[in-house]
Amino acid sequence: MIDYTVTEKKDTRSGYGLGLLEAGRCNPNVVALTADLRDSVKMGAFAKAYPERFFEVGIAEANMIGIAAGLAINGKIPFASTFANFATARVYDQIRQSVAYSQKNVKIAATHAGLTVGEDGATHQTLEDIGLMKMLPDMTIVVPCDHNQAYQATLAIAEWQGPCYLRLGRPEVPNFTSKDDDFHIGKGIVLHEGRDVAVFTCGHLVYPALLAAEELAKQNIHVSVINIHTIKPLDTELILSQALKTGAVVTVEEHSIYGGLGDSIANLLSRTAPTPIEMLAVKDRFGESGKPQELLDLHHLNVTGIVHAVQNAKNRKNGNE
Repeated sequence: MIDYTVTEKKDTRSGYGLGLLEAGRCNPNVVALTADLRDSVKMGAFAKAYPERFFEVGIAEANMIGIAAGLAINGKIPFASTFANFATARVYDQIRQSVAYSQKNVKIAATHAGLTVGEDGATHQTLEDIGLMKMLPDMTIVVPCDHNQAYQATLAIAEWQGPCYLRLGRPEVPNFTSKDDDFHIGKGIVLHEGRDVAVFTCGHLVYPALLAAEELAKQNIHVSVINIHTIKPLDTELILSQALKTGAVVTVEEHSIYGGLGDSIANLLSRTAPTPIEMLAVKDRFGESGKPQELLDLHHLNVTGIVHAVQNAKNRKNGNE
């Protein structure tokens, strides 16, 4: 059995809310902005504790990013939050010009990312956000796997100098890490060691990857499961060491196959250590309305899908395609 303990199910956006409150307590320069979504992005506790540092800008996301950039110029550490679709695609010009190009210390914390927005449908199921943000020079991108890690990531981002994108989800997911675990931006975490295949994953799909590792062990296939919570800067040393050790790689993410974690790892391996790779992600299509798990199942982003991807990667390594 793999050693992990699920204490409860909680959403990553609530971990962010608690982390923001703690960051505000520790540093009076931390401020918060939202675009008419205070409760949905879990800023309520911060707004109540620090009303003079909370800014409700209304449904004006571009203006929110501009205000955040202005606050950063004056030494504040602004956290700007809305749904992922609005936090990236709707305001990309403002992020590029006023935050990234200008290297402002703005933290964009986006909730409701990926397929697991569920019934809200394709218009709100942002599958391109990591790719969009990854293209911006010096933009740090963090995708925590559970409530506790979202809390840790928020505190880390508050201390990190430079623009950051924090990707958060809507649904409750297994909470299996500890607030006391080591968390460092840019450093992946090996949750389980194996010799046959390395599984790199992030966000909501880290826990299913651990369950898949259990199933694969019954087939005498032993995989490493690595939580790459930071997409940029990428932990290239850890990725290369695991790829070289196992000789086969699987990437798993709740994002388009283009521009996400798998794309980054494939790019790295193709340039430095060509390795058989299977990429589990959404294949060149928009989402659709449905329950979160139904949508994950539709795109094979589940335990069964991960098991099959690992089997395929192992077969390719052994020349048994």
